[in-house]
Order: sequence, then structure tokens, then C-alpha cells
Amino acid sequence: MKHISYFVLAFATFFMMSCTGDSGPQGPQGPSGGLLVSSAFEIEIDFNADDDYSFIEAYGFDVYPSDVTLVYILWDSVNGQDIWRLLPQTVEFDDGTLVYNYDFTQADVRFFLDGSTDLDALESEWTQNQVFRVVVVPADNIDGLDMSDLNIVMQATNIESFNIR
Repeated sequence: MKHISYFVLAFATFFMMSCTGDSGPQGPQGPSGGLLVSSAFEIEIDFNADDDYSFIEAYGFDVYPSDVTLVYILWDSVNGQDIWRLLPQTVEFDDGTLVYNYDFTQADVRFFLDGSTDLDALESEWTQNQVFRVVVVPADNIDGLDMSDLNIVMQATNIESFNIR
């Protein structure tokens, strides 16, 4: 009797494994390289008291509710190599601090100066001709990414250049 049970079990297993059906419809084409391309732009801003040391810029492209906006400031240039820093960035002065910061919505990004120093007393090197790079990244693409390094973010999100505004 045991031999018949093994035979029936083996036959049932073979029969189930040999059954096939329709393969079903093909799914949609995924993004090339496994990542979605991010949108980005570069902007130069003059901060002043008339605008409360802030500036709002519309993206000019679609931004989805799950997207994340990253902003970098051109901090320095050494031997012709630009050095970018992820905001916020803080500068210490004798009378307090200056913070370059930003916030964003689905429609725009706002750049602003904050801190405890007297913003009206800042020299122009801190308020005029400030260059920023804005990168809008699909949230799924930033998990485990070193966002403080603009070059890594650009490579991971397929950004080859920035539109200058």
C-alpha cells in the first residue's frame, strides 16, 4: 500500500508541474537604467531686505507629491573645481549665525536667509550673487543615497546638466 501512495504522490506532483497556461499580458516598460530621471536647474539669487531675504522660484516642470527637492549652494571654488554644499548651511559670525535654507511645495521652492545675526548688516558677499542648484528627485530614488554630495546625486538620478535661470 505504501508503494501505491508514493506512486500517486509522484504522479500528482509531476502532473501539477507539467501544467501550463497563458503567459498573460506584457507589463509596461520600466525606466531605463532602473531609475527615473530627475529634474534640475541652477539659479543665481540676490537676497535683500525688500524681499525679507527670501526668493521663491516656480519649478517650471511637473513635481509629484512624493518627490523630494534638494538644494545645494555654490560654497567655494578651488583650482577651478566648484564645491557644492547641501542646504541648510550655517555661517558663524561674532554677533550670531547666518543660515542659508530652503523649503518647497509641489509648485515652487523658496530660498531664504535665517539666523541670529543682523541680516541688514551682512556684507554683499553673503547676500548677492548666491548660486544654487535645485534637484527634484523621485522619493523612491534617494533611499541610501549620500545626498550631501551633489555629484553622487547627479549620477544616481541621471542629471547631466543644469538649466541656468
